[in-house]
Amino acid sequence: MLTNTFVLYLSTVLIWGSTFIAIPMQLGEVPGDVSIAYRFGLAALVLMLWCRMTRRNMVFGFRQHLWMAGQGLMLFGFNYMLVYQASADITSGLIAVVFSTIIVMNIVNGALFFGNRVSRGVIAGAALGLAGICLVFLPEVRALDADGATLRAIILSLVGTFITSFGNMISARNQSSKLPVMQSNAYGMAYGALVLALIAWARGESFVFETSWTYTGSLAYLALVGSVLGFGSFLTLLGRIGPERAAYCMVLFPIVALALSTVFENYHWTPEAVAGVSLVLAGNLLVIVPKQQFLRIVRIFRPVIARQTLNK
Repeated sequence: MLTNTFVLYLSTVLIWGSTFIAIPMQLGEVPGDVSIAYRFGLAALVLMLWCRMTRRNMVFGFRQHLWMAGQGLMLFGFNYMLVYQASADITSGLIAVVFSTIIVMNIVNGALFFGNRVSRGVIAGAALGLAGICLVFLPEVRALDADGATLRAIILSLVGTFITSFGNMISARNQSSKLPVMQSNAYGMAYGALVLALIAWARGESFVFETSWTYTGSLAYLALVGSVLGFGSFLTLLGRIGPERAAYCMVLFPIVALALSTVFENYHWTPEAVAGVSLVLAGNLLVIVPKQQFLRIVRIFRPVIARQTLNK
């Protein structure tokens, strides 16, 4: 059980940390909403075929479909509309840093929807996380253009993260009601893809398809690895250990995303970025580990953080 949980945790971190670098590859000739519809439409098709091949039950009641549709719109629809828009103006690694605040959002929403108690550590962690995000984005904020594209991207990322957190709550509710993860994901992705396709059609967007290796490769990766495997791993983990603890993987995947952004997007680490990421991680750790362990971790990594900052 423990081994399986660790595998699910590690898979989620590595997969989702890498998907942020693939999202900007979807921007260009194909409108963002259409790309998302392609992504989750393909993922839904693969999941439904797999469920059929393994003879899983695919018959559910109307009320169950409503809940699966709600999960789909929050996790595979509206949130990605905002993330894809934000990706046009800031690097994927920075979006991942913003997305890591979902750990605090999940705990707060868990208190609102499930009556879970919010500790002082959560409040302190949220404050550290927000301060860290401000530091990470300080160079971008200083160089804001006339239309405030960077600020707009930050806000879009935060709203998208909150929608994702709300989707986590719906998924937790669905699993507590005995709705299976794979079937819920299959139908949820289908509903999300359908609604986004309708939105794109209503906007008059063109349903074109780019045949370049960059676009098709990133689409296949996002659909099959990022969506089918990534969401399967995370939502299984969520059902097993709860939305608050499942969100702990968000502590690590921004580091994976920023590392990839450094290599592929020429992201430059500034002293503010090093300090900011450190604060985000510290805030998340403060939320998820006991106080004494947190202080022990800080004592271990403080010299390393200080040394890297001085080297910058």
